[in-house]
Amino acid sequence: MRVDIYHHHSIEARCEVMRRLDILSDQIGLIRSNLETIMSAIDDLQAAVAAEDTVIDSAITLISGIPALIAAAGVDPAKLAALQTDITTKTKALADAVAANTPAAATPPPAAPPAA
Repeated sequence: MRVDIYHHHSIEARCEVMRRLDILSDQIGLIRSNLETIMSAIDDLQAAVAAEDTVIDSAITLISGIPALIAAAGVDPAKLAALQTDITTKTKALADAVAANTPAAATPPPAAPPAA
C-alpha cells in the first residue's frame, strides 16, 4: 500500500508568509536601531559621570588642602586675609556651580479634595 500526501500552498498563502516575514524583519531592524541609540546614550552618560567625578575629586582636593594653607599662612594678617579671600571666592564658585547644575526639587501634585 502506498500513501502519497501533497501539500500545496496557494499564492495568497505564500504572499502572506512573506508579508509577515517582512514585518518581522522591519521590527528586528527597529530593535537594532533602538539598541544602538541606547548604547550611545549609555556611553554619553558614562563620559558625563567620569567628568563629574573629576570635578568632585578636584573639589575634595581643594577642601582637603585648606588646613595646610592655613598653617602655611601662620599668623601673618596679610597672608590670612589673602587666604580668606581665596577660600571665599572658590567656595562661592563651587556653590554656584552646584546650584546651577542641580535640578529643582519636584513639587508634589496638589492633594485631591476629600471625598464627601
